[in-house]
Amino acid sequence: MTPGAALPPAAYATALASLPGMGPARLTAVLAVEPPEAAWHHVAEGRGWSDPAVVRALGQRAATLVPAWQAAAPGIDPAQVWHRVVAAGVGVAVAGSPAFPPALVGDVEPPAVVFHRGAPEAISGPRVAVVGTRRCSSTGAGVAFELGRDLAAAGVAVVSGLASGIDGAAHRGALAAGGAPPIGVVATGLDVVYPAGQHELWRTVTDAGVMLSEAPLGTKPERWRFPARNRIIAALADVVVVVESHRRGGSLHTVDEADRRGRDVMAVPGSVRSAASAGTNALLAEGRAPVCSVDDVLVALGLAGRSAAGGGPSRDRRATPHGADQPVLDAVGWQPSTLDQLLARTGLSLGVLALALDRLCDAGWLARRGGWYERIAASGQQASVR
Repeated sequence: MTPGAALPPAAYATALASLPGMGPARLTAVLAVEPPEAAWHHVAEGRGWSDPAVVRALGQRAATLVPAWQAAAPGIDPAQVWHRVVAAGVGVAVAGSPAFPPALVGDVEPPAVVFHRGAPEAISGPRVAVVGTRRCSSTGAGVAFELGRDLAAAGVAVVSGLASGIDGAAHRGALAAGGAPPIGVVATGLDVVYPAGQHELWRTVTDAGVMLSEAPLGTKPERWRFPARNRIIAALADVVVVVESHRRGGSLHTVDEADRRGRDVMAVPGSVRSAASAGTNALLAEGRAPVCSVDDVLVALGLAGRSAAGGGPSRDRRATPHGADQPVLDAVGWQPSTLDQLLARTGLSLGVLALALDRLCDAGWLARRGGWYERIAASGQQASVR
């Protein structure tokens, strides 16, 4: 930035977003009344607000927020804030500006400001949000990976919150396909990776597509920011697919946001014995459309028959099961199974069954989790639940 150059409106919008207690609804209300620079000076001078929309957004905390913002303003220099943003390679788009993502224009609750890394033009063409629980099964992670891979190969961008579990598996699948660019929407600043183990995934999504947040740099994870983030995921998607969800899973908030916007919601059927599928099975009971393969999603998008060139299942490099191993693998099927269940299904002795299970686990066909055995898809080594 040239010394002495006038700051862009995005600099003042970023400074406003950095104020304590300035959430998305309040920032939207403030910027609807005044442009960013004028709003910043309004806040810094400690003037109150008479506009009804701002008064409603401030709520019962109005009497404390206005002086708190005035006290914080001297420590937030818009020029320094803007320098940090530029130095971090982060783009900023204020609602109403040409840089604002067209997919969010006219939304029922659009963000007032969007921070992005990567290529914002990636937000184009058909888009599907693939969401679900962090505490997913290996089967769920494998399904999410395959959906992400096959959607991207068919030219459909995958949107997720980049959480561990289903979200991360879906984006790893999309990256493996090398097709449509991935779109990540996070609840923290773009320099605060959460969960901490997702550094590599954040980097690769940024390199291949785009990362979005409405939180300024330095914003730490706060509980309320995740439901707020979910509304943006729903707004960006043409269809929302829930792979696994507990009965009160956070991904069901994304479903509510999709319903607010008239987006189709689909769900992957799961075992009635799996707590991770209780929420998705409840969605199916409500009449949501089931997803058994990528073709179901493509039909919902109006893309039936679209070729997923290069996106077919990759060749399975695992050793082919031999002897008793194949019948044991078949007995496990695609739902978690206990040792007792497998003894009953196979009729094998405990010793023979145990050895077969050990070989299948070592070869990557099965995963053992707390007394349960789960089958891993061909791409399962990539579809980790992290």
